[in-house]
Amino acid sequence: MQTVMRQFGLAIGLLLSAQIGTAQTPPLSPRNANYTMDVKLDTEKRMVYGKEILTWRNITQHSTDELQFHLYYNAWRNDKSSFLQSVRYMGRDLSDYRENDWAYCEVKAIKILPEEGWAETDLAPTMEYIQPDDGNPEDRTVMRVKLPRPIGPGETIKVEIVWDLKVPRTFARTGVRGDYYFLAQWFPKIGVFEDNGRWNCHQFIQTEFYADFGVYDVKLTVPTGWTVGATGREIETTDNGDGTTTHRFFQEDVHDFAWVASPHLKEYTDRFEEPNLPPVDIRLLLMPDHASKKERYFEATKAALKYYGSWWGPYPYGHVTVVDPAYRSGSGGMEYPTFFTGGTRWLSPRAARSPEGVTVHEAGHQFWYGIVANNEFEYAWLDEGFNTYSTTRTLEKAFPNPVLVRRYFEGFIPWVFDSVPVPERTVGADLYDGFRSMFKLDRMSKPSWQYGPGAYRDNSYSKPAMMLRTLENYLGWETFQKIMSTYFERWKFRHPKPEDFFAVVNEVSGRDMSWFFEQTYNSSNVFDYAVGTVKSRKITPPKGYRETEEGLKFFKSVKDESDTTEARYHTTVFVRRWGEAIFPIEVKITFENGDEVTEQWDGRERWARFDYVKPAKISKVEVDPNNVLVLDVNHTNNSWTAKPKAYRAAVKWSAKWMIWLQSLMEFFAFFS
Repeated sequence: MQTVMRQFGLAIGLLLSAQIGTAQTPPLSPRNANYTMDVKLDTEKRMVYGKEILTWRNITQHSTDELQFHLYYNAWRNDKSSFLQSVRYMGRDLSDYRENDWAYCEVKAIKILPEEGWAETDLAPTMEYIQPDDGNPEDRTVMRVKLPRPIGPGETIKVEIVWDLKVPRTFARTGVRGDYYFLAQWFPKIGVFEDNGRWNCHQFIQTEFYADFGVYDVKLTVPTGWTVGATGREIETTDNGDGTTTHRFFQEDVHDFAWVASPHLKEYTDRFEEPNLPPVDIRLLLMPDHASKKERYFEATKAALKYYGSWWGPYPYGHVTVVDPAYRSGSGGMEYPTFFTGGTRWLSPRAARSPEGVTVHEAGHQFWYGIVANNEFEYAWLDEGFNTYSTTRTLEKAFPNPVLVRRYFEGFIPWVFDSVPVPERTVGADLYDGFRSMFKLDRMSKPSWQYGPGAYRDNSYSKPAMMLRTLENYLGWETFQKIMSTYFERWKFRHPKPEDFFAVVNEVSGRDMSWFFEQTYNSSNVFDYAVGTVKSRKITPPKGYRETEEGLKFFKSVKDESDTTEARYHTTVFVRRWGEAIFPIEVKITFENGDEVTEQWDGRERWARFDYVKPAKISKVEVDPNNVLVLDVNHTNNSWTAKPKAYRAAVKWSAKWMIWLQSLMEFFAFFS
């Protein structure tokens, strides 16, 4: 067999290590869940045959007499799985799914290897499927094995697992489309044994993922001539002489591994270099029909590395792989450590921000999902919401002033409306307006996998992104940037929880923001402030009896003919709180002579009143003029403008024309 060495220096360093888990560089993470894998893809049967050695260390202060594993592909074993019965996916049409479109992950053997004080032990007799979340006996996405003795704090165990994987027609961004294979959440993955002494190993229901950090050394055998991309760097390629080639990938300090293989992908490379940030090698795997988007993919990836890196903290891995997914493969727009998928179309004008938008977003996940790595089963918003906010901010800097793009002829032909600006996703909540606002569906503080119908996307993406944007507006960019960078630095590679972020906000800002999080996180109440009644009346002497030098006198007219002073106006402005949630609000009042008054309202009562005596009438009222509270669900009621005289003339003439038109129609109707 002929062996071709890639990334020679890194490969030599790897080969000098005694075993997987031995650090090649100073550890960035605990590295307590390490995997060595050897897998083969059978494209005729749509099968993956794999063997893995898991080296797991107990980093808690508790002992455990069992190990729990995720078998995600069993979510598509049949239509009775908890995934397909969940509120998020229960309506999916499966009528056209044939036998070859379904999937499974079948553990064929599992044993303890005789190292680290353990005797070789067959664990297969103790295997059982458990359903810790819903008790559904048909669900097989979590497997448990019993150990011959407890594994104590600081102890390490090596477990060998042999498994067969049936690759599905794409479910949840993993599977096969033609000869394009995208494999994610595909191997038996150990759950997280947490500091409370319990396993966090949820069934695969409606959320994304959570795992410990480790070192991955993975061999992938695929048909010769196919391009392979994966988490980590490809350090070795071996032609097996039988029509297959083995690609070896290696990566430290990550919590997952995904890969893609296809004969159609074309490889391109570039390099990100920016002052004060570490360089990053970018590998782009591009479908041939999207060759014209090559530079746009690179540009968007670099934008994310630049702005996320300078605002929050530098990207530490030195390389990243970007995949342009195959048409209708269902694998676009997804993130994995050092590896993500974008997405675009053959006809995609730059104004459409495709692939820019999805590329920035998925590259940005490398920071929140990949490095900070919260528990997405329970707190999906700590990644998705943070990343949606960060994406919007990056797009504003790198690809500003978006305009409306509409597609016609079943989405094939794009048309750009240059004169119609499109607001960014985090600058206003108007889409969530009304009594039945989507923000009322569920509170963010409920575990993500338990969100009610329709609530997952809003509570994981939109609402938290707007919550963060509101915090930026309220506290100021300088303070908020320091909050976010402090949180990133303090909690990277540590799996933070919401209260950890809240504590950083209070610490860095020097304010107790509990009142804000109580409403936005622990409540499903919505914000809605509005202009109420506005009156501006000329001040005149009283009509009726008045005191004069001559005594009590009756005045028939409101105008005092002897009054030669400048005209003055009494203006009254009411502002209202229609929503249940409370936020301090600024109110700006503008008068016809250009005078402006800005009021500060604590926003607590249902209404507030402001009165003025001015030499001019009021012309405009603006509630929250600087759009600090982007969570306000109805910005259309946030302003009031006096109707100009021209408007009154237009109404007058419109009414007359309507009367004439009606008469004309009656005339023709008479003779018809």
